[in-house]
Amino acid sequence: MISEAPPFWWRKADWRAWILAPLSFLYGRVAGYRMAHARRASVSIPVICVGNFTVGGAGKTPTALTIARAAKAKGLKPGFLSRGYGGSLDVTTVVDPHHHRAVAVGDEPLLLAQEALTVISRRRIEGARRLVAEGADLIIMDDGFQSARLAIDYALLVIDATRGLGNGHIVPAGPVRAPIRQQLRSATALLKVGGGHAADRIVRMAARAAKPYFTASLKVRGADRLAGVRVLAFAGIADPAKFFRTVESRGAEITVAKTFGDHEHLTEEEIGDILTTAERQDLLIVTTAKDFVRLSGHHGKSEELAQKCRVIEVDMVFDDHLAPGLIIDRAIVACRERRLREMKAKK
Repeated sequence: MISEAPPFWWRKADWRAWILAPLSFLYGRVAGYRMAHARRASVSIPVICVGNFTVGGAGKTPTALTIARAAKAKGLKPGFLSRGYGGSLDVTTVVDPHHHRAVAVGDEPLLLAQEALTVISRRRIEGARRLVAEGADLIIMDDGFQSARLAIDYALLVIDATRGLGNGHIVPAGPVRAPIRQQLRSATALLKVGGGHAADRIVRMAARAAKPYFTASLKVRGADRLAGVRVLAFAGIADPAKFFRTVESRGAEITVAKTFGDHEHLTEEEIGDILTTAERQDLLIVTTAKDFVRLSGHHGKSEELAQKCRVIEVDMVFDDHLAPGLIIDRAIVACRERRLREMKAKK
């Protein structure tokens, strides 16, 4: 399945948003009610949820990876919990990055599995219990803030400072997943990514609600020099424009830019077109880590493209380098308090 957000979601609300407003009202009522009244199952270890207010990418995966590295630095064994979006497997599975392919488990879980123990499950509670059984002592849930039926000890909502909340409308009129005030009530803290101002309004709302917020930015890993290099850049992620800006920030000249649907697996024809265009115009092929893992493990043209493209890898860097550790510490405390409440309730 491919997730493709309509472009009008990310512009000022127009007639399309207003026509769909009645449906958004109904969707929002249902989503808000479920968030407020859902019965959430519990596990014995802390659960950190990295989510966002809207449909589409805001930097959840690199944020989850940064928190996992901080957990390992503390001597913990973190485990990632993902729904496995974009993959075909519908059973709870421990992801093996050396065995599984993105078509089976999804691209994001493959990236996460390169860093730490990762489980995919359509039912989050089953996946969480599997992580406990596998020896994890901290769960980092990638997405699922609005819908998961799992008790969360720390909910960090990531928001892109350039895109913000888009047109501000709820699905299907806009990208917002549930009523903002309900989401804020359920959130522990916010993470503002980048230097734009589109997220300022929601940050002020969070401040009035006494919710802390952190700031961070995506940094290109290593010293990859692309200054003056003519490239063909392709991306099948929620916000390809962000990737293209990152490539240009390294001094590259994007001669050809190709965008595909989020999580999309390229056809042989599309891959052939990329290879032919790059060869004809003498261009370096660059792409994202997520796009690269979707090519991995295949043969033929997919293997050829994987060998010829350069991956632009990025890390989420918190302005306060102590913040990831602080998030983990607070999740541990919240877990202890939750477990005490549960024990008292049983008496």
